[in-house]
Parts: sequence; C-alpha cells; structure tokens
Amino acid sequence: MARMGDVLAGFHAAWEFESDSVLIRFERGIRTPKLFQALGERRIPIEAIAAVTLTPGKRGTVVLRAEPRPGADPLMEAAAGQLKEACDPYRLVLPGDRETLAEYYADELRAQLIPDDAAEAERYLVAPPEAPLQFKAYDGKASFDGKSVSFRWFWTGASSAKWKAGDQSFAVSELSGVEWRSPEVFEGHLRLLRREPSAVQQPAQADQDPAAVVFGLGYGPVHESLPFAASVLAAVRAAGPSAKSDGAPAARHRDPADIAERIRHLGELHQAGLVTDEEFTSKKAELLAEL
Repeated sequence: MARMGDVLAGFHAAWEFESDSVLIRFERGIRTPKLFQALGERRIPIEAIAAVTLTPGKRGTVVLRAEPRPGADPLMEAAAGQLKEACDPYRLVLPGDRETLAEYYADELRAQLIPDDAAEAERYLVAPPEAPLQFKAYDGKASFDGKSVSFRWFWTGASSAKWKAGDQSFAVSELSGVEWRSPEVFEGHLRLLRREPSAVQQPAQADQDPAAVVFGLGYGPVHESLPFAASVLAAVRAAGPSAKSDGAPAARHRDPADIAERIRHLGELHQAGLVTDEEFTSKKAELLAEL
C-alpha cells in the first residue's frame, strides 16, 4: 500500500502521493519545459483522474501517465489537445530501471479510482493558475486580474480595426469561454468568446477581432498564454453554469476577398519555408471551406 508522502521522482517532475491526491512538483532546470516551470506544482485530486497508464518511452524510459477526467482541469480544457507530448503535465517520464516501482504506484492509483470518474466533471477539480497574469502577444499586451481581461494594442502589430476599436476590457461576467490556438501553429491566438451575442458578429480572423490577440514567433508562448487562458476559463466557468465552453471555435464565414488575402499570405510563408507542404495544403483547404 502506498504511504502518504511517498515520492516517485522522474525527469523534470516528481509525484508525491497523498491520501486523496497526487502533488506534482515540476523542476526548474534549464532542460525542463517552460510550461512545467511556469506551473511550479499542481495538486491533482484522485477524483480528477479517469485512468492511469504505464507505457514504454523513448531511449529506455517508461512513462507513467494519469488521464485527467474531461472537464476536471481548466489547463487541459483550454489546451484542447494541442499540447505536445513532452509538455503534457500528466506524464512522468522515468528511467527504465524504475518500471517495477512505477507499476506499483500505477496499481495503487488505479485501486483508488471511482468507476464513474471517466465521466465529465461537473466543475473544475484542479486549481487553475492564479491571477494576475499577463503576456505579450504580437499585436498587444493581455492582462487578467481575476475579474476582467484587458487588451492594450501595440502600434507595431495591431490591425487598423483594433486601433479603431481602441484598447479593450472584458469583465468575466461578459464571457462564455476562451478559444486558445497554440502559438506553435499557423494563426495561433487567444480569443474571448462573448456570453451575449453582440450587435456586430465577431470577425472570423483574430487579427481583426478586438476580443482576440494573435501570436507569432516569440509572442504568446505556450508557457505564458496557456496558463492565462486556463485562468480566464476557470473564472468564466465559476461565474455561472452557462459559462462552460468546449473550446471549439464558433462557425464563421469569411469574406471571399479576405480568404484570398489569407491564402496569399499563407503562400508567402510557404515559399519562405516557414510552412511545410502538408501544412500549406491543409490550411488552404480549411480556408476555402470557410467560403
């Protein structure tokens, strides 16, 4: 039987087993993913875990992973499956010689799981990153104080539409969710979704939407923008039951002229070698499908 306070240390993190939770402490070493360093430590209640797996890893390692319940962790809800495997905070990579020990703890955790814990959680069970939080996007600075989100535009990156709209502030009570698209993909951004439909429909492209900031090379990095999105999402959900968002973007139709411009820009990135052939073909198809 695992004893309270038992610790299983792996690469970049250590798991401390408690009576009703697992405390994950992330290292702050130079090789540790920046997202882990930003998170510091996280307490994962047993009821927030749907399953536990132990699988072979790369270069003779083994990987212990706790599968979070849908709806239990605002960080994973905001990420919406976009995190790279190496940045998954629920993975503990261990040297191969600790496989037997890892199997022991995996079995101990499985024994504590409740059969229906794979069902979607009715509320967030894992604490979100704490506000205040902020980060620099390509076109502005995003700030969250726990009650409202503010965007302050940069003259070097913001579109004329955003300059015309002016700096923005959104109370949590006005929002229904958050749409985070990783800065590591084309058109990465953070968009605030409104609770009440406004008189003017939100523009399809984030660089024209005053309720969104766009990312870019060196802007809105995962370790800054994702914890920010998770914190806002948790506050939105706490504000009311209707605030829950599945992270899926709303269906939008773009102007044909805008589609042509976006494809032209995509082509320039492709020619410059910043977008692969596969990414170019895939994204072009997505854009054409929005006509």
